[in-house]
Amino acid sequence: MNDDTPVIQSAATPADAGPQPDAGRDAAPKKKRSKSSKAAAAEAAIAATEARLGYKFSDSAVLATAFTHVSALKPATRHRADSYQRLEFLGDRVLGLVVSDMLYRAYPRADEGELSKRLADLVRKESCAAVAKSLGLDDDIKLGMLKAVEGARLRIAVLGDVCEAVIGAIYVDGGYSAAQQFVERNWTERMRKHRRPLRDPKTALQEWAQARGHALPRYETVKIEGPAHERRFTVAARVANFAPESAAGTSKRAAEVAAAAALLARIAGADGERA
Repeated sequence: MNDDTPVIQSAATPADAGPQPDAGRDAAPKKKRSKSSKAAAAEAAIAATEARLGYKFSDSAVLATAFTHVSALKPATRHRADSYQRLEFLGDRVLGLVVSDMLYRAYPRADEGELSKRLADLVRKESCAAVAKSLGLDDDIKLGMLKAVEGARLRIAVLGDVCEAVIGAIYVDGGYSAAQQFVERNWTERMRKHRRPLRDPKTALQEWAQARGHALPRYETVKIEGPAHERRFTVAARVANFAPESAAGTSKRAAEVAAAAALLARIAGADGERA
């Protein structure tokens, strides 16, 4: 049909020129449909992001801001407050509070130092970036929701910032409870994966003994096996009135660490039973 149109127009007489305004009227709806399709695509993209986040925004503009890097703002009117940075600032604090509460409840026998180390590990940029990737937020960045310069799009720091900004956006839109639910959904399993002490087991066992006024742990080499180039050591670790735990390793140090870890695990189980 489009290929025939010029032929019809060139053959028309002046009296036939009247229908041309109708052609203009026919073209207008195409623009409307184009705008409508773009709006529908944008709504679909927001809905897809909300589905992955597990939260539906009352104000989608807050979500859009959470994905807006400062470099995406128009230079003439650029203001850092219009980027995700304010939401990131807020989300960082909300994340810290929620995870602190999670750790406090999950580790009733852990001291402040242990809780602080676990908190630092869970809320660092790398952890936030990993959550962002698990939710497909890096795909949103590639699709232009962040609209940042190409070199910044996939940096861990940017992904971590966006993740915290999303938490801030959920907090602003839905309050603390909504933000808490989001963080618990995405950080509980990560917290559980690191139930073992974050410190060296020998150091952790020594700190445990000192905190309770016990003598320092003792390590006894029980057995050495194998030829000189392939030694295998078995070491027993003892502390307080607990029965010793033995473990083997390719070096004395490795065997001591393994024995301390085994003894710590048993002590933690005993403490849990008494708690």
